[in-house]
Amino acid sequence: MKTPSKTTWSVLAISAALIVSAAAISLRSSEPLDATQTKAAVTALTAKILESSQFAHHRLDDELAGRFLDRYLDTLDGGRLVFLQSDEEEFARFRSQLAEATRRQGDTRPARIIFQRYLERLDQRAAHVAELLRTEKFDFTADERYHYDRKGAPRPRDLAAAQQLWRQQLRFEYLQEKLAGKKEDEIAQTLHRRSTRLAQTMRKFTDQTVLELYLNALAHVYDPHSDYMGREQVQSFNIGMNLSLVGIGATLNTEDGYCKIQELVPGGPAARSGLLKNGDRIVGVAQGEGREFTDLVDMPLPQAVDLIRGKKGSTVRLSIIPAGAADSAARKTVAIVRDEIKLEDQQAKARIVDLPLAGGKTRRLGVIELPGFYASEGKGARSATADVARLVSRLKQEKVTGIILDLRRNGGGSLEEAIQLTGLFIPSGPVVQTRTLEGRVQVGADHDGETLYDGPLVVLTSRFSASASEIVAGALQDHGRAVIVGDTSTFGKGTVQTVLPLARIMQEEGLAPSEDPGALKVTISKFYRPSGKSTQLEGVKSDIVLPSLTDALEVGEIELENPLPWDTIRGLDLAGADRVRPYLNALRKNSMERIAKNPGFAIMQKDCEQIRKNRDTKSVSLNEAGRRKEKAEEESRVEARKKDRLARAATQPVTFEITLKTVSRPGLGEPVKESRSAAKAPSVEAGEDDIETGPADDIVLREAQEVLADYSELLSRGADLVVTGR
Repeated sequence: MKTPSKTTWSVLAISAALIVSAAAISLRSSEPLDATQTKAAVTALTAKILESSQFAHHRLDDELAGRFLDRYLDTLDGGRLVFLQSDEEEFARFRSQLAEATRRQGDTRPARIIFQRYLERLDQRAAHVAELLRTEKFDFTADERYHYDRKGAPRPRDLAAAQQLWRQQLRFEYLQEKLAGKKEDEIAQTLHRRSTRLAQTMRKFTDQTVLELYLNALAHVYDPHSDYMGREQVQSFNIGMNLSLVGIGATLNTEDGYCKIQELVPGGPAARSGLLKNGDRIVGVAQGEGREFTDLVDMPLPQAVDLIRGKKGSTVRLSIIPAGAADSAARKTVAIVRDEIKLEDQQAKARIVDLPLAGGKTRRLGVIELPGFYASEGKGARSATADVARLVSRLKQEKVTGIILDLRRNGGGSLEEAIQLTGLFIPSGPVVQTRTLEGRVQVGADHDGETLYDGPLVVLTSRFSASASEIVAGALQDHGRAVIVGDTSTFGKGTVQTVLPLARIMQEEGLAPSEDPGALKVTISKFYRPSGKSTQLEGVKSDIVLPSLTDALEVGEIELENPLPWDTIRGLDLAGADRVRPYLNALRKNSMERIAKNPGFAIMQKDCEQIRKNRDTKSVSLNEAGRRKEKAEEESRVEARKKDRLARAATQPVTFEITLKTVSRPGLGEPVKESRSAAKAPSVEAGEDDIETGPADDIVLREAQEVLADYSELLSRGADLVVTGR
């Protein structure tokens, strides 16, 4: 959830007040605090706030403190390659006193002691890597595999065992670079810089940075969306919320040493380019043409982000491993012009599609794409609901026989907008239930008794549909108002967070910190559908599931550590008949038949199988000949995808685009032309065929249109009709 709504502001205020009240116990002091005392006070306060804000109201006891210690070790060494078992055993002495020392004294000595040992091990690894690069003969003819996923694996028993793991990791990285076309001298330089840079960078971490890592580990023990943010992180968070940062428009995180795209910002340069997608891993960055790439593997995320950001109008080149790539040695280089996020690219837009039927007839359908539930006040205020309402009215004017609401890339936004937008499609009724920390339930509902659009409706979702978009999809499904089509389920984020500035809390309690203590983002409420089901973890399940690459990726709340559980509360009475259920069997049957005959879906299903196989195997071959064969097979699949996409683009239905700038203009203008000519191709140096050309090339959207056409036909003729396809 990106923005709290007006409906929930009172709930947030009550919950935040309860948190602050419960957390401020025993922190009063009449004397100004020095730097050490400030850190201790921040640590104790953070622990108390988290105790108060967790839904189970879980006290920081020995069991939770043990998980906190483990999480901090994994924050530093997620691959379990650096710390030894002897280190872990030595650090176990902190467990018995960690809970009370943290919540009462704000003791952070374990953070510094463990971090110092981490630096020592990094130096040992860098020295060992340098020696291997100097003496090792890198031969890849044996039938070996590298197991890259060591989450939950035991730490190396001693230094010799660690060195063996470091050697295997180095061999893996060496082969990656070799398959990417680099020469031996260049590979050795890259890998040497990578290992020494990590050790050198970590030595520059200040006590404040180490504290942030430590308190973040504590926050994430409670749930994955609670975070401690230092002063600089708060500034970056505020910049991101205001969308004023110039860059590529992407939210990044770090995973297994890689800088990974978590979310593309709607309207940002990356989203507009079509060259990047969620889950892509950025392994290198270069500033403009002809510049050398800076290796990002194992680089701390803040430094990587600084390299990717830049001045408006400047070009950044990124070397990426595409999400779900069959071979992680596959690299693609893209060039993106940094820019500010353009408002019009974040706004809703529509298309009119004249879908061909049997006998040369067509059925006119409307598609509304909504990137987020935006809302603003004052001069030039924008509302997602008002904008969608204008587009719906125009689609009705153009006599569409059904509408698709495309929420596949909608990561959330204003809850109030989600409630109001749902109200465009139902006369009245509950949309969402919000349960606070103290158990109070508030119902967000549509009360106007009016329906702007009462015709056939399909909501298109994906694993990237989250928060507010899940509320809309869930409410329309519960009301039996729309057919939900797309991935197996949506993201599954059914929680709300608020940001608590710690300086304000400390000042109210008579504490004078010597430096900005930062802020704490905490989870304070959960969302539930009108039926009483939580959207947490489970998300919203599709009525009709379509094959999709996004469904095969490890995306969703369930993939995060320590997510809050799925649960239910009392369901609400829903007026009106279920307009979807009588037709679902026929709709599913027709869709399955079309998918079975569609060569594009056959190719996609093979890609999905390969992604799932790689995900389940969690290892990669170190045999060069085998890897090159796999690479050739992947190139063959890419070529097949290219031919299929070109064929689809050549048979696209007549489509007209409507934006908020053109919604009031008479006529529809010229149909959209979407051809991939060399002159118009995006700037991409490799892997160009992996890029979708746009809506005309969107196989999932096309099948959703077919589902909507079937649904429209069924509604017009009655529930007993079974459409046999066209």
